[in-house]
This record gives sequence, C-alpha cells and structure tokens, in this order.
Amino acid sequence: MIVTMMMTDHMLDLPPPLNNEVPMMHHLINGDASQQVILVQVNPGETFTIRTEDGALQCIQGPAEVPMMSLNGSIPPIHVPPGYVSQVLEDNTGVRRVVVMPHSECYPPSYSTALSPSHHIHPPYLTHPHFIPASHTSYYPPVSPGDVPPHQFYHHRLPPIYPEEIIPLYNVSTFMGHEEYCKPPPKKLKQPVERTGISQATSPLSTSYKSTTACTSTANGYGKSHTSPGGGGGGGSSPGNKRPDRRARGSPKHTDIEPQDPDVDIRRVQAAPSGMDKPQVSKVQSRSALVSWTSAFSSGVSGQGWHGDGAPHTCNYELQLTDKGRDGKYKAVYSGEEQQYTLTDLRPATDYHVRVNTVCNSVKGPSSDVRAFTTHSAPPDTPLPPRLSHRSKSSLTLQWKPPADNGSKITNYILEWDEGKKNSIFREYYVGHQRHCKVMRLCPAVGYTFRVAALNDIGTSGFSTEVVFYTTGSLPQTSLPPRLVLAGPSWVTLEWTRPNSCSIEEVVTYILEMQDETKGMEFQAMYSGLELNRKVEPLRRNTLYRFRLITCSGEWRSAPSSLLMCKTTPDRPGPPLNPAVNTVTYYSFCVMWEPPQDDGGSGELTYVLEISEGNIEAERKWATLYRGPERKHLCNDLKPATCYSIRVSCVTVGGQSQCSEDLTVCTLSPPPGRCQPPRNVGNVKHKELNLQWDGPLNGEESEGVVFSLEMCAMEEGSEPVEVYHGSKTECTVGSLLPGTTYRFQVRAANKTGYGPYSESVKISTAAGPPGQCSPPDINVTSHTCAVVTWENEKSSGIDISEYQLDWGHDLDSLELVYCGTEAYFQISNLEASTDYCCRLQAVNQAGAGPYSELVTCRTPAAAPDVVSSFLLLDHPPNPEDRESFSPSTCLALSWDEPCCNGAEITSYSICMGESTITIGNITCYIIRDLLPDSEYSLQIRAENEMGPGPFSQTLTVSTRPMPPSPPRLECVAVGPQSLKLRWGFSSRSAITDDTAYILQMEDRNQRFVAVYRGPSHTFKLQRLSESSRYSFRIQAVSEAGEGPFSATYTFSTTKSLPPTLKSPRVVPLEGNACEVTWESIPPMKGDRISYVLQVLGGRESEYKQVYKGEDTSFQLFGLQWNTDYRMRVFACRRCADTLQELCGSFSPSAHFTPRRSDTTLAVEPDVTRVPMGNTLSDEQFASLIVFGVASLSVLMAFLLQLLI
Repeated sequence: MIVTMMMTDHMLDLPPPLNNEVPMMHHLINGDASQQVILVQVNPGETFTIRTEDGALQCIQGPAEVPMMSLNGSIPPIHVPPGYVSQVLEDNTGVRRVVVMPHSECYPPSYSTALSPSHHIHPPYLTHPHFIPASHTSYYPPVSPGDVPPHQFYHHRLPPIYPEEIIPLYNVSTFMGHEEYCKPPPKKLKQPVERTGISQATSPLSTSYKSTTACTSTANGYGKSHTSPGGGGGGGSSPGNKRPDRRARGSPKHTDIEPQDPDVDIRRVQAAPSGMDKPQVSKVQSRSALVSWTSAFSSGVSGQGWHGDGAPHTCNYELQLTDKGRDGKYKAVYSGEEQQYTLTDLRPATDYHVRVNTVCNSVKGPSSDVRAFTTHSAPPDTPLPPRLSHRSKSSLTLQWKPPADNGSKITNYILEWDEGKKNSIFREYYVGHQRHCKVMRLCPAVGYTFRVAALNDIGTSGFSTEVVFYTTGSLPQTSLPPRLVLAGPSWVTLEWTRPNSCSIEEVVTYILEMQDETKGMEFQAMYSGLELNRKVEPLRRNTLYRFRLITCSGEWRSAPSSLLMCKTTPDRPGPPLNPAVNTVTYYSFCVMWEPPQDDGGSGELTYVLEISEGNIEAERKWATLYRGPERKHLCNDLKPATCYSIRVSCVTVGGQSQCSEDLTVCTLSPPPGRCQPPRNVGNVKHKELNLQWDGPLNGEESEGVVFSLEMCAMEEGSEPVEVYHGSKTECTVGSLLPGTTYRFQVRAANKTGYGPYSESVKISTAAGPPGQCSPPDINVTSHTCAVVTWENEKSSGIDISEYQLDWGHDLDSLELVYCGTEAYFQISNLEASTDYCCRLQAVNQAGAGPYSELVTCRTPAAAPDVVSSFLLLDHPPNPEDRESFSPSTCLALSWDEPCCNGAEITSYSICMGESTITIGNITCYIIRDLLPDSEYSLQIRAENEMGPGPFSQTLTVSTRPMPPSPPRLECVAVGPQSLKLRWGFSSRSAITDDTAYILQMEDRNQRFVAVYRGPSHTFKLQRLSESSRYSFRIQAVSEAGEGPFSATYTFSTTKSLPPTLKSPRVVPLEGNACEVTWESIPPMKGDRISYVLQVLGGRESEYKQVYKGEDTSFQLFGLQWNTDYRMRVFACRRCADTLQELCGSFSPSAHFTPRRSDTTLAVEPDVTRVPMGNTLSDEQFASLIVFGVASLSVLMAFLLQLLI
C-alpha cells in the first residue's frame, strides 16, 4: 500500500477511477484553509479498512485509490498489519508517500520474517481506543509459526499523535465479495456536526491509558476530535472555536453523538468474521431445499467468537434468498446460530440464489458467494372452478382457465360431474387438452355439479371447487301456503301441492322456510327438495312457528307463499328421580323422591305412588298408594319380613310420565332362634372338616338369614375364631392340623340381629401324610449324566411307602422321573451346558407330603454337534460380494449353525481334499481362486473352546466354465444422428451359438443403460444428437454366466450438412441484368450459414462461382443477349468450434435467357428447359453417380456380412 500526500487548496484533477476503485470525493478537497490530500493506493490482494462516523467499518478491497484529507497538514499514522512497518519518502516534487514494507528490511538481524510480532502497535497511539491490541481475528492475516513474546517487540520510532488519524486495517481474506465495499454510501444529512480541537497527546503509555478521553470519529479520519479533561486546544484552534465537519461523500451527519465504549468497538472489530464459504444446497424438492454452510471462524466453533478480554460472544448467521436472478433483491429468510436451514414454501421449477453472512455484536460481515439452485417440477396447481359460457334446456357450455403448470406443460384436463344426482359421486365427462367443453343431453331446470383438474407429466393436481350450474326452464307461479298435517311436541308435519302451471316433465324444487321468534325475524330454510311433504324437527315444545313455501324451477324461484302459523304440543314430563326409602320398621317405611329433570313444558306436577307386594315381576299387582303434589309419603300397615316394590310417576297436561325404576323394600323380620349343633359330613380328613347344621326354622328356608360358625382349639386360653359367615348351612373348614380335636358352635342372624349360639361340639381330624423332605444332592458326572441322592425321612407312626423325584429345566417343565423306595437315582441323556432342577416328595398311606425345596444344577459344556444343511449357493448372500463373485472360480457355501453345547463356536474348518480352510464364526463363505469346470468334495465341522466337533456329510460340488470375455467394440458408420457399432469374436474364450451380447450406453446421469441385448454382432443407434460424444461398453453372456464389461468406448456423431435449397428465383432487371434470390436457412446450433451462387452460361462446361456470402439475393450484370444461363445455389455451414465449413447439396438449377424485347421472360426450372440430345444433364449425371455408389455400398455390406 502507498499513501501519497500533496498540499492543495483547490479542486484536484484526478484520473477517473478504475472499475473497482473508490470514486474521488471532490467535495472533500475544496476547503477554506490549507489542506493536504492523502491518496491511499490499495494494491491488489490488500484490503483498506476505515471507520465511518457511526462507528461502522467499511472495507475497500484493492486495486483502488482512496482520497483522504488532513486539515492540519500532518501525516496521520497508519496502523500496519503484523510483520510490516511504514516509512515516509519524499520525491523531488514534494509529494510524500507512506510506504508499507515487510519488517525484514528494518528489523534487527535477530528477527526472521517468519517470527514477526503478531500485533505491531506503536506505544504513542495506545491512548486511542482504535490502537488497543487485538487478538487473532479475521482482520489480520495469520502469523506463522506463532506469536512472539511482548518483550521481543521491535519498537519503531514514530512521530507524535496527530489530531487526524486514519486507521487502515489489512485483510487478505478472499471471501469478501465485491458488493460489500462497492455499496453506495448512505444519503447525506443536511445538519452539520460541530467539533472541537484537541491537544496533542504526548504522555507515556501508563498516563495516556488512565486519562479520561472522549473521541468522535468520522469516515477516513475526517472530523475526529479528542477533548482532554483540561480543555486545552491543539492544532492552531482554540477550545471554543467551532468549524463545520468535513466528511466523506454520503457519510451521515449526526446532531447528537452518543459516547461509545472504545473497548466495545475494538471487540466488535475483532469479532467480525472475514467471510463465509459458498453455502451448500441439498435435498432439493419441488417446494423445499436444505441449505447448509460452514462456520466463519478458524476455531471451528459454530456461531461463537471471543472478545478481547476473553469473554465469549454469540454470532448469528443470516441467510438471504432471491428469485430475481443473481443480482436481484435478496430477502433474509433465516437468522440464528444453526448452520443449516430448510427452505419451504418455494415455487416449483424456479431458479433461486442464496447467500449467507454473519452478524457479530451488530457488526455485519461480508456476504458469501451466491449459490444457485433450481427446484424440481411438480403437478399443476389446483385450477379455478369452471365458468358457464352458455346454457340451454339440454346443454351447458363450460370454460376454465389453465392453472400454473409448475415447470411441466399441462397435457390434459379432467372434467367431472355428478350427473345431476346430488350424491357427491363424480364421474369423468371429458379428458383432453381443450379448456372448454359442451355438456349435452341434459334435463331442463336441473342443477349439475362440476369440478376440473389439470394433468402434466409429473402428476395430477387437486380438483377445483365444486360449482353448480342449472339448465334453463319455466318459472313457477306463486306457491300455495303449506298445510299442517300433524303436530307433536318437537316436530310438525307439513304438506303442499304442485303448481298447476308446471308441466309433468319439468323438475320443480320446493324450499320450506321457517321463522323462529326466539332466533330473530328472519326466515331460515328448513328443507329444499322435490318432495311434497316434510317433517320439520327438532322444534321446541309448546312454541308457535311460522312457515312459508317457495317454488323453484331451474334458477328461477317464485315469491314466498302466505304464512302458516302452527304450534307444537306440550310434551309429557320425565319420570321422577332417585326414589329412596328410610325409616324401615317391621310394619312401615317412608318413601321420598326428587322432581323430574323435564317437566314437559306445562304447569304443576301431580305425583302418583304405586306399590306391589313381592319382587317377582310377572306376579306384581300395582296399587295406587298416594296421588298428590308432595314428594314424600309414609307407607303403613305393612307385613313384617315382606318385600314390596314401589314406583313413582307424575302427571301433567301433556300426559303421564314413565314410571321411575322399581325400588324393592323389605320390612324387618324378628331375630332368628337357636340353630342345631354342627356335625361332620363324610370321611374324616387330616387337614379339613366338612360341617353341616340345621337352621332355627326346622329346615324351612328363610330369606335374609346368615350363619356364623366359630371354632376354638382345645388348649387352655384359646379364643374362638369365626371360620364361616354366610347364608348356607354347610361349610368346609381347612388348614387344620392332622389328628387334632377342635370345638365348633353356630348361630343365625338377620337384619334384626344375631340369635343364640347352638350347643358346642368336639370334632377331631384324621392322621396326615409325611412331612417335607430335605433337599436332594445332585452330582454331575458328565455333560450327559447326573446322580441324585437323598436321606430317608422319619415317619410319625405310618411308614413311607415311596419317594417321587421330579426333574426338569425349570419349575413349569418338571416331570416325574423316579418313584420307589431307593434313596438315589441316576439320570442320563442330558444336554450339555444346560440348567436343570429337581424336587423330592415322600408318600405314605395317608397321602403325599409336601415337596422339598427346589435344587438346581448345570451340566458342563462340550464340543459342538455336527453341522447340518451344508449346501452350495448360486449367488453369494451378501450383495457387496456379488460384483467380485465368479461361478467359474468361486464356490458360495452356506450352512446352519449347529448346537454349540454350551460353549460359543469360535471357528469352522472346511476340508477340501488334502487342504483345510479355517474361518471364523460365520454361516456362509466363498472359496475363491478355484479351477473352472472342476469337481470338489467338501466337509465342514465346528469348533469351540472344548474342541472340534464331528465332520458333516461330504458335499460334492463343481465350478462352472469360464464366462466369455467382452468383444472389441468399433464404430463402422457415423452419421449426424446415428452410430452403427460392430463387435467381433473374443480370442480369449470360446463363443457358442447361445452367446448373447449386452450393449450399454451412458445416459445424462452417467449411468449405463442397456440399448441392445441379443446374438447379433452389429447395432445401429438412431435419434442421436449431432456433434455429440457417447460412451458405450459391451458384455458377453452365455450359459457359463455373464462375462465382464469391456472398457468404455467413446464415439462422436458428426455435424449435419445444411439442407438442399429450392431452385433459385431469377427476376430480370433493366438491360442485360437480373436478380437471383433464394430461400434462407436459420443458423444451425449457433453456426452461421453462408450461400454460394454458381452460374453456367453459354457453351461453358463448368459452373463458375459468382457470389459467396450470407445474403439471400445477388444481382448479375453484363449478361450476353440471347444466351442461356443456368443458376444454382447451395448452403455452407461454418462450424464455430473447428472453423470447418460443411457444404450442402446443390439446388435445382434455374434457367434464364436475357432478351432484347421489353417483355419479362418467364423463369422455369432447368428440368423443363433441358434440350433433347445425347448429352446427360447435371441432374441425370448426379443421379447416375448416386445410383452407382449406392449399388457398390450394398455389395460391400453383403460381402462384409458373409465374412463376419
């Protein structure tokens, strides 16, 4: 960077700026006093950063020339990046330049260029907040290999601080776009800013840093003022002197400048990122796309940076989108800390451009490069409903507008209708590309519902909104009012008659409207249809309603009829709620109930209480016990111990309600008498007793009587315990001790209370079975055998007859394996490494005793079992192995995993003749590098940590023969739109009659697609593009399998020749001249077309070229009178890429003979003016040559086919 300074007090004549230079600000260099203009020359690859009046940073990227101004004639200090220093040079013309050069030219020899100070800041300038040392940010290039300690800084002697300072910062980042520093400046405000002079700061670092300083800065250092606490002035101006502020063009003026924290400004500068990588766009759909980007910080932490004091701050990313092209107006669609965002609500088949930038502490970084993408096509939008353009009694003509096609042309429209049935079932009426349709054979005065949808290559749009159109018909007369047929509490039935003026074939629709005064005075439509009667519901009971009728025919309707006023009837009330009984005695009880929820809409309620003796529904005889308005009644003179059923209903003007639910009430009975003592029934058991007794009513059943049986042991101090409470007269008492005597007594009870106890009786239990056995011992002798032993149990009086041993895997699978008197048992045929359990039970004449505790054991592990299902596969089971698998040299084997017998299988051994292959714990394997068409015998066995298992049965397999090799592919004929390919025999493999070939061509997605499959050796591809490259590969297939693909062959089509022009047209001019015109040919794929005109005159034997150019007409002068001339023309295509000229065929010749007469001679084609003779014309000679060449080509093709 070079800073050029010159003294001036007038307008400078500077050269115009370059394309990317900052324009010269002429209004800044026309001042009152002596001014000095500094021209900052920014070299390519450098960035010049200045601070504007509002504190923002503006980056100017080189090459550029920036004009700046110094008001006091001094050179402002330049803040240079690490590793550089500034020197002041003065030439002969008095122009001074500040040259920034590497530090190696002025640093002591002890410092190398690689170990330059990371932050070279001059100590006198540390008082200004812009010179506070900054951390590594994107405003400085990185220092390698590291920072130098502060005590090694080289302090260059610099001049003192000037009132005007410029602070250029360097940035070598390549991510800053041109638009960031070439943006137009903000609009200039009209109010000037006052500033005061400052005193020159000459204090040391410690004093300057602690002093209180207020600064106000403008762009490029203009108008910057420092006010010290003492109020001293500097630069030749007093503290009270005010002068207008000089600013850069477009810089804003501030009337009130708020003080800013210098540390915050420096940290904002340091945290601003240098730029962003171009965002990436993926998962592009028709209406959405995923945009992702990388972090702008070298630390790799997304969205975070660091302040100068070490505190973290948060940076956001701003994603901008436009659909108006790369230079269109961008709109921010996302702002946050995430590094990806999904764009939604996009338009299909639309080009979009996105870019991203960062915003750190209100400092907006430069935008990234623009990334363009295009959304996919989609089905069309839902079209608007069709419109009616014409109608009659039997037809409707509809039209509709095309919707947006979303990137794919609309091919068809689908029109559906409901056939006038109003059942929401639509059928197709028309499918085609027209946007109008005439629906025929309709009924008059009938409404039909239509909807339309659009179809393109992507799919079908949704159907439009349904619309109803009516055919024309006659207008009915004024309708007669409806008539009341029947009225109910919530409904009325009305009927009406058909107008006499309507014909039988005419469809008449009736609209019944009702007025409800509680909802307003407007009439509401209650029915619309073809019926002559209607039941209107639901209505409110005992309410007056008004009805009127409207008759419609087609889209015409009659005037409303006169009003019909009718009133609904009152409804009968609901049943009384919650009937309940209290104060029940032997002869009476009190009944209460609640009023019904619905009183029927009429007056007072009268309650009816009915009673019936007994609770059998078929035998009930209801009698009215009470009738009146009260909701409580006392029922007297009842029978004791008798059940009664009661129910309640209510009566109003609307009728009698339903009865409430039946309530059963029983009067109390006296306490029962003494029961008979209990007795044992059946055989005496050792743990339970079956007891039975007689009730107090001498065997007669009594409802509501329960019994309480108590038991007491014979030991002293034992308390009686209730063992039964219920209505039955027998029970079973369990959990008793064998051979023990118990005392029992019973009493009866009802709702009144308990009766007296019966006499107590003593009953003894019988002797019991043996007690619980001790847990047996298990001794596992091998993985298939175990011995179980136990001790003989002592019996209490009765000898043990046998022992029963249960064995199994768990408690649910236990089975009886031994029954006898021995105290041991051996169990065989066990499974290796399996858990087993057993239990023991003793049995005597009294029964079987309880089981012992469950004992478990585990058999040891063993070698694996034999491998089963060892077989050969046609293809490897893993898809990734199929490409390298060849049936001629590989065998794909599969087997089932055998039982591991408690130890995990570690490997398998495959025996193939004398060799053995050891593999891991897998169930499939591919043996490679075998001989083709060979037979092998294979065996396999599994191994674990216990040893190898037995070999499986021998599997005899064979490899297939080698598949054929791919033939050599060559192109035998090339055309503009066709390629004829041929391939020969392969010399490395035998070709049989059943060998087929698969020819594949690479498509636009770089995928190979088969274009031919068959036994032929030639194939011609048609409909290709001219001058295009196509890639092919071929594969041979036989019974041995599919051979490998050949190498990729690339062939190119030729360019098309211009078409043959029609015969030129000759128009005679005055004298012996004529004008020849011919048709024009548009450019062929960007290649220009020129034309060549040839003339054959008189007795000349060859045509001569008289014109070549791009015009389609040419004038010939100086022709001979009464001489025959023939003109022909052909087109030439000049290839822009190869500069080759391709010429088409000659047009038919035109004949012209100039005459001396004034009459214009007719111009006829040469075929009509060919003189009769023995000589051949040009056309006949050309036809003969073409016929000869064609015959020779056919003969050569036939001979080549025989040779192949």
